Amino acid sequence: MHSTALPAVQTALTFALVAWMITGFTPARGRWFRWRMFCRATFTIISLTGTTSDGRTEPLNVYDYLSPGSFILGLPQLQAILDHLTRSGRYERIDGASRVLSARGEQHVEVRDGHVVL
Repeated sequence: MHSTALPAVQTALTFALVAWMITGFTPARGRWFRWRMFCRATFTIISLTGTTSDGRTEPLNVYDYLSPGSFILGLPQLQAILDHLTRSGRYERIDGASRVLSARGEQHVEVRDGHVVL
């Protein structure tokens, strides 16, 4: 009897662990993943348009202004990049819309005249 109990316990624990791991990848209400590992980071999906001094508009990729290998962009970093681009004279105006995924869930954010607006 003892020789069959150990494999049964191992099998039950394995199934419990797999079930727990699967639920970690299902979205919780207001969140995009359940595990804290995923909820600690802030990700920004953004579409921006920059207006130059001569009135031309062009798409703007803020990720070009992050250090190589960086892909996590929070709102303070986004505002710092927008400030840099407008103060340097590269763009007179920057507008756009984005979604921010963080521990607080998903937020819609707008960029108006170079300012991040929640």
